[in-house]
Amino acid sequence: MKENYTGAPANRVDGRAKVTGEAKYTAEFDIPEVAYGVVVNSSIAKGKIKRIDTSAALALPGVLQVFTHENRPGYTWLDSHYQDEDSPPGSPFRPLYSKEIMFSMQPIALVVAETFELARYAALLVQVDYEMQPHETDFKANLKDAYRPKKYKSTKPPEPRGDAEGAYDQAALKLKETYIHPPQHHNPMEMHAAIAKWDEDGKLTVYDKIQGVQNSQKYLSNAFGLKPDDVHVISPFVGGAFGSGLRPQYQLFLAVLAARELKRAVKVVLTRQQMFSFGHRPNTLQEISIGASTEGKLESVQHHAYGETSRFEDYHEDVVIWPGVLYHCDNMKVSHQLVGLDVYTPLDMRAPGGSTGIFALEIAIDEMAYKTGIDPLEFRLRNYTTTDQSKGLPHSSKELKECYRQGAERFGWDKRSMAPRSMKEGNQLIGWGMAHGAWEAKQQEASAKVVLSPEGKLTVSSATADIGTGTYTVMSQIAAETMGLPLENVTFLLGDSTLPKSPLEGGSWTVASVGSAVKLVCQKLQEDLLKLAQKMENSPFKDAQPEEVSFANGQMFLTQAPASSISLLALLQQNEGKPVEAEATQKPEKEQKKYSSYSHSATFVEVQVDEDLGTIKVTRVVSAIAAGRIINPKTGRSQILGGTVWGIGFALQEHTVMDNHLGRFMNHDLDKYHLPVNADTPATDIIFVEEKDEVVNPLGVKGLGEIGIVSVTPAIANAVFHATGKRIRELPITLDKLL
Repeated sequence: MKENYTGAPANRVDGRAKVTGEAKYTAEFDIPEVAYGVVVNSSIAKGKIKRIDTSAALALPGVLQVFTHENRPGYTWLDSHYQDEDSPPGSPFRPLYSKEIMFSMQPIALVVAETFELARYAALLVQVDYEMQPHETDFKANLKDAYRPKKYKSTKPPEPRGDAEGAYDQAALKLKETYIHPPQHHNPMEMHAAIAKWDEDGKLTVYDKIQGVQNSQKYLSNAFGLKPDDVHVISPFVGGAFGSGLRPQYQLFLAVLAARELKRAVKVVLTRQQMFSFGHRPNTLQEISIGASTEGKLESVQHHAYGETSRFEDYHEDVVIWPGVLYHCDNMKVSHQLVGLDVYTPLDMRAPGGSTGIFALEIAIDEMAYKTGIDPLEFRLRNYTTTDQSKGLPHSSKELKECYRQGAERFGWDKRSMAPRSMKEGNQLIGWGMAHGAWEAKQQEASAKVVLSPEGKLTVSSATADIGTGTYTVMSQIAAETMGLPLENVTFLLGDSTLPKSPLEGGSWTVASVGSAVKLVCQKLQEDLLKLAQKMENSPFKDAQPEEVSFANGQMFLTQAPASSISLLALLQQNEGKPVEAEATQKPEKEQKKYSSYSHSATFVEVQVDEDLGTIKVTRVVSAIAAGRIINPKTGRSQILGGTVWGIGFALQEHTVMDNHLGRFMNHDLDKYHLPVNADTPATDIIFVEEKDEVVNPLGVKGLGEIGIVSVTPAIANAVFHATGKRIRELPITLDKLL
C-alpha cells in the first residue's frame, strides 16, 4: 500500500534544527578572521554631502577602513548592472555611488573594524556636512503631481469596459468614497545581513538573507563584473521576510565591496532602525465609485488608486485589478497613478496590491450593501462572477460559493442582525463583518535534481528558499510520495545558488513551481530506474511503459500485477552500486493561458468595541480558503493563521509614521511600530474547502502565503462598522477615529 504523504499534516522536517539552534541564519555563520562592517546612514532626506570626515574613526586601532563615495573602488555603474529579478522600472539605487542624497537614512559610509563593537563606535565618529535641498515626502500634498508610469512592474491596469461614468450617473444608488492606508514595514524577526568572503582564486562566497539566492548571484556578478559561476550565494534558513528579501539589499553590496578591498571576510548586519531604510508597503489612496440598482446589482464600478514611489524607480502594484476579478459588472473603469517622493522605492509586502486594493473594494461593497438594505453576504452572491472579466477568461476552478457557505455556517452568520449597534454585551458593542478575496495562482519555470543513493536515500534539490513557509517539508512530501519512499529517507536541499534554477520565493508560487519540478524530476528518475530493470535477465518489466509502473514501500512494481516487483535497493545493485541521478525543468503549460487561476477566501470576523473607550478587540475569526490541493494542512494552516494575524495588524495597528519636516520614518523600531501580539489574536477557525484544479499546474495546488491576509482587513473594518455605526476608511482603525 502506497503511503500518501501529500495531504497529510506532516511535522516540519527542519523543525528540530530550528528549535535546537542547529539551523544557521545568515549572521550566525562562523567565518574565520571575519571583520565587521557597520553602516553610516544619512541624516537628511535630500541634498549633497559637502564633506565627510573619517579621520577620527580611522585613528582608532583596529579600524580597518571607512568606505565612502570618495574612496570606493571604480565599478561600472550602469542601471542594468544593478537591476535584479524584482526591480521595478527605473534606475536602481547604487550604494556609495555619489555625494547625492536621495532619501533619509541612505547608506553613505561603511566602517569596517576587527570587532563589531569597535565598528559601531567608530561609525559614531564619522562627521558629515550636508548641503540640504528641499525634500517632498508628504504623500497627500503631492497627489496633484501624480503620473501614469511608462512601464509597469506588475500588471497594467485593465482597459475600461462599458460606460462606467454614464452607468454611474443613471444608477439608482450611488457611492463615492476615498480609502487610505499608510506606509507599513515588513519587520521580520531576522534582520538583513550578509557575509562576504573572497577566495584566493578570485571566487566569491556570500551568505545573504534573501528570498532567492540566484537573484543575489545575478546582482553581484553584474555589479562586480564577475562570472556567475564565480559567485556562490548561500541562504539555507530565512527568519521571515514577507517580501523584504526579494531584492538584494544594500548590506550585501557593501559587504562584498569591503571584502574585496580588504582581502578578508566581512560581515554586515543591519539594525532594526536600518530595516526601515529600504522598502515598505507604499502609502496608498483609493477613490471608489459604485452605482447599483435597488435590487443590489452592480451597474458601475470605478476604482482609481494613487501610490507612492521613489524619485528613481516606478514601483507599481496590482491595486485596481480586483473589481474585475471579484465581481460581475459590465461597466468598469480603473486606473493607478504614482506619486514620486524623496523616499526609498517601496517593496513588495505580503500580498502586494491585493491587500491594498481588496481592503478598499471590500469596504466599499459593504457600504453599498447597506445602501441597498441587503445582507453583505447576499449582496456578494448577487454579484458573483463566473469569469475574470478583466481578462475575459473562465476560472480554472473557483469554489468561492462553497467558501461562503462553509464559512457562514461555521461562523453562524444567519444569526446576525443587519442594523449597526444592534448587538451588545454590557458595554461591549459586538460587530460581525465579512469580506472575500482572491490571489492569483501562478506557476513559474523551475528546475530540480534528484540523487538516489545505493542505500536507498533520496536527495532532492533546487535553489529555492524557505522563509518559514515550510518549503523543506512540502518538497520532501512530494518527493517521498512520488517515489514511494519513507519521508525520513528523503532530504531536500535549497538556499544554494549552485543548485538547479528556481524563481524567487514569493508570490505564493513556490509549491506550484518548484513542487511541480520536484514531481517531474522524480518521474524522470522512475523512467531511469525502469530502464535499469528492463536490462535484468527475465525481467517482468521488459516491455513495460512508464505509465504501467508504480512505486511504493521502496519497491517498483507493475500496477496491474503488484506481485511483479523489485526493490529499489536491488535495482541500484544493477547500477553497480552507483547512485542514480536525474535533473528536470518544469515550465507552465500553454493550456494555462486559456484560464484565469486564483485562490479564493471568505473571512468572517467578530469584534468587540468598548462603547466608552473605543478600544477594539477581534474576538473570533473564521476563514474559509479554496486553494486547490493542500499538500500539508499543518504548514498550510500556519500560513493562513499568519495572514490572519497580519490582517489584524493591517486593520488596527500598523502605521509607519513619516515626519515630513525631516523626511524620515520616525517609529523605526518594534517599540513604536505596533504589531499584534498573542493577546490581540483570537482563536482562528480555518477551513480548507475542497477544490480540484487540473489546469493550474501538475500538482493542482494554489498558493497560501497571500490569500490568508487579503480579506481579513476589510472584514475587520466592516465588523467595526456593524458594531459602532461608524465607517472608518483610513487605516489603521484606532480608538481616536472611533471617538
